[in-house]
Amino acid sequence: MDLARPLGVVTPTLDGDVLTALALAGAAFTAGQLHRVLPQHSEDGIRRVLNRLTGQGIVSADRVGSAYLYRLNRAHLAAEPITALAKLRARFLDLIEKMLAAWDPAPVYGAVFGSAARSTMRVDSDIDAVLVRPDTCDRAKWEDLVVTLAANITEWTGNDARVLEFTESEVRHAGREEPVLADVRDHGLTVAGSAAWLAQILGPKERARGTD
Repeated sequence: MDLARPLGVVTPTLDGDVLTALALAGAAFTAGQLHRVLPQHSEDGIRRVLNRLTGQGIVSADRVGSAYLYRLNRAHLAAEPITALAKLRARFLDLIEKMLAAWDPAPVYGAVFGSAARSTMRVDSDIDAVLVRPDTCDRAKWEDLVVTLAANITEWTGNDARVLEFTESEVRHAGREEPVLADVRDHGLTVAGSAAWLAQILGPKERARGTD
């Protein structure tokens, strides 16, 4: 699945993207505003979808002056399952957090990174995770836990999982030399430990060239 387009598991069309945007928002949108949220789609296409979904009752349209404001009709019978699907990425991260919190010992730090964190996934993308292992833990037991985590990620999503591991000492002594850890610091979604811990070791995010 594509965690950035969670309704794609039931509909790979623009309808799913529009419903996701409305379900996650706490505000109403004009068609033009939704186009700015979904720039990969045309405004005309978004307007046609909104009209169709309004006809189904799942979207409500309120006229304000010469424009229409569209919102998810949360009283609709389909609103609850649509919202649950729209929140699949948050649900996915929550499952990983709970699983890692139950480990003994727990990871010093863990994060999902790569396309799953950047919202640039494809349906067939791998899901990348990084774990920092305590120096004193039992290696064999830890490897069993990592294998189980990878298997669960695949079962939950249908995507292959790639788990990259470092020891705490490796991060502390050579973390600044690992480009992947810089990417995790800048874009990763923390699921264990504290992002501040990694940032403290690696230093602050590099500022883009040409910025003040």
